[in-house]
Amino acid sequence: MNHLRKKLSYKDYCQFLLSAPGNYTLTYYAEHVAGLSHDKVNRLLKKIQLPPRTLWTEVRDDLVASPNGYIVFDDTVLDKRYAQNIESVRSQYSGNVHGIIRGIGIVTCIYVNPEMDEFWTIDWRVFDPEKDGKSKMDHVREMLHNAHHHKKLLYRGVLMDSWYASKDMMLTIEDYGKIYYCPLKTNRLVDDSKKELPYRPVRDLSWTQTELKEGKLIKIKDFPKDHKVRLFRVPVSPIRTDFIVTNDKTCTTSDEARNICAVRWKIEQLHREIKQTCGIERCQCRLGRIQRNHIACAFLVWNRLKSLSRKTNTTIYQLKQSLTKAYLSRELLLPSISYAA
Repeated sequence: MNHLRKKLSYKDYCQFLLSAPGNYTLTYYAEHVAGLSHDKVNRLLKKIQLPPRTLWTEVRDDLVASPNGYIVFDDTVLDKRYAQNIESVRSQYSGNVHGIIRGIGIVTCIYVNPEMDEFWTIDWRVFDPEKDGKSKMDHVREMLHNAHHHKKLLYRGVLMDSWYASKDMMLTIEDYGKIYYCPLKTNRLVDDSKKELPYRPVRDLSWTQTELKEGKLIKIKDFPKDHKVRLFRVPVSPIRTDFIVTNDKTCTTSDEARNICAVRWKIEQLHREIKQTCGIERCQCRLGRIQRNHIACAFLVWNRLKSLSRKTNTTIYQLKQSLTKAYLSRELLLPSISYAA
């Protein structure tokens, strides 16, 4: 790659993120390319704009849709606890540390083909309400609208966390003619008594042995009159129980609800891989525009690695490690610095 002979582009920066062994700073990039300066890379990332639709243009021809597919939403936080004066950084809850940290929030959307056991990232948003006035829920609604109306994806339903299980969101999914599965917060008010008792927190419901196996019909407070959904009590661990709600009338057992909800963890795989192999949270630049372009390039690189991993029947981690493996093999054969005198 000779930057003296051609104009620097975002694809060159993507190649750096793909090839870098762990240091993703602009300085490190410039140090490894003859004729390239830190300022030149900085100017590129300040000038270009890579909106989320850039990712979709690269994903759409690779995606294999299914009538049984799922659209999955979740969010993650790019850890910026030790960074100073970076735009778009705010205090917010991080599931990784189970507490509040300083970071950049990202809302992500993936498409899962359950028959292939494969998934594709199809959209993402930066959570920056001070700049655009949008909540995480606003971003999810926008991405679902785009997936349904503009991308025209073939899918069966939507999987999401309890943070997005709002009345408006669930009714919108029903208006689209789709199903949803999502956990309810334990303080969500519901009625399983056919109006004989007041609404009460879902954690306070009593369960018969039959209901533990087959679920129960409930009405969630503030939903339309006579609007019933099925609730399942699903033990996740000895100290955690999820209350899964769905409008899927074909689901009749808690085991089936658990298996469908397990598909949602594909998005956690995305968050882990893109942080560990693409450096999405390692940019140290202060400008928000540079941070957004860096994030966009990280998603593009993850998509490329994921596509290659499917073709080679390997993992993203193995592909990334193959770069250092090739380097070490060359050095052991013809060392640049020899131990032997």
